[in-house]
Amino acid sequence: MLHITTASPVGEIRESRRENIFFSDEDRKKFLVELTALIDRIKSHPDYAKVGMILCHNGVVRGTSRDGQRVSGLTLTVDREALDAILAEQRQRPGIVDILVELQEGSLKVGDDVMFIVVAGDLRDHVIPVLEDTLNAIKKRVTHKTEHFV
Repeated sequence: MLHITTASPVGEIRESRRENIFFSDEDRKKFLVELTALIDRIKSHPDYAKVGMILCHNGVVRGTSRDGQRVSGLTLTVDREALDAILAEQRQRPGIVDILVELQEGSLKVGDDVMFIVVAGDLRDHVIPVLEDTLNAIKKRVTHKTEHFV
């Protein structure tokens, strides 16, 4: 299953004295609705009775690059065929019931959600490595980003 949406403007992001990013109430509700919808899809899976763990990842646009430069946002493109191949491969691993991914594509601002990954499976020994491997494969082979520096 794959759901890719185009990024849209989100509510105001405020920064505290410690530079922590806080989301507006509107953004928090949007996040909860999207993540809840993915988890609900997992819970409606015909093999849900086999699930003992649902693990979620929410990637967001950081305010700095890996080398510490400030960024105002990024532009993200997605290779859908590569994503389909990764999900097909990872879903075959032992104990995995399903994996859902939602990626935002286009122009994103600091604090915007970039990616949701939800992995459901029988045991944490199966689920945790699959989430990590899926995330790393997506970052390496599926998403291509251009950072916009301040």
